[in-house]
Amino acid sequence: MKEIQVKVSNRNGMHLRLAGELVKNTSRFSSDIHIIKNGEEVNAKSILSVAGLGAGYGTELRIRADGEDEDDALKQLKKLFDTGFSEGQQ
Repeated sequence: MKEIQVKVSNRNGMHLRLAGELVKNTSRFSSDIHIIKNGEEVNAKSILSVAGLGAGYGTELRIRADGEDEDDALKQLKKLFDTGFSEGQQ
């Protein structure tokens, strides 16, 4: 099991389209992937759970992956957050 910390850099926060993009990416991996915000942990492969976190601009999140492809999963997810989900640093 491995974990990374990321920050929501999109001005509109983790809105529904971004939550969908995140779920699309996490679903590619066999590892169990969870997002933790202020102690609340949700399944990163569930769009309703991710959107329900209410992660606004600047929110710090931890992403935990556990499985055979956990390194690749975390690398891909870090890249998504670092690039603002291709929306740029709005």
